Amino acid sequence: MVKFRFKNIQFLKLLRYFFLLNGFILVISIITAFTTLPYWGYHWLGTSKSELASEPEFIILLGGGGMPSESNLMRSWFTAKAADNFPDAEVFIVMPGNLTDSLSTPFKMMSELITRGINKNQVRFENKGTNTRSQALNCSEKIPLEKSILLVTSPEHMRRAVLSFRKVGFQKVNALPAFENAAEADFSFVDDELGGNKVLIPDVGKSTSVRYQVWNHLKYEILIIRECLALCYYNLRGWI
Repeated sequence: MVKFRFKNIQFLKLLRYFFLLNGFILVISIITAFTTLPYWGYHWLGTSKSELASEPEFIILLGGGGMPSESNLMRSWFTAKAADNFPDAEVFIVMPGNLTDSLSTPFKMMSELITRGINKNQVRFENKGTNTRSQALNCSEKIPLEKSILLVTSPEHMRRAVLSFRKVGFQKVNALPAFENAAEADFSFVDDELGGNKVLIPDVGKSTSVRYQVWNHLKYEILIIRECLALCYYNLRGWI
């Protein structure tokens, strides 16, 4: 009985430390979200390995989620812009899916590119790879390693993508991170002019940082943590 009680006390202590640690992490995350650190961390992931050192002969669109999705639509938009600037480059859609199904994600991505002016005959597929490492390996079997390539992917994924493609032997790896552009409009407003209840809380109409920036930065923090863990894993496996 005494032994059982001792174990319960130890468990409750561990549980207490667990909640204290999580509370500390939450407070630090919220405080950090009010600074510019999350943005610059996100920006670093997108730009630290990004460059356009040579004219690409192949544009590689690395797929994200399903179709439509924010990641794939953003990446497709940037791919179309790149193809417009480099009309002689072939476009590789790198996305797992069934190429016999016209409703599969790879085909929907191709349809999106076609609507943006890309010639269907300009498009190729790599539909077997299920992570960045396997996609890089599969692309190395279809594209000569000495050819110049341009990777298009989300900013948080760009550093890992460039390092992965270099690791499998590609010598000229250019990169185009699909950053979203901030709207140029002023979204501020006067709370009381919009009617409704007048309550004793601070107005937020003039504070875009509270309404938008903090929440975006919290999202960036999650993306940064996830990607840093992925980079550590890839490094330990010798994939980058």
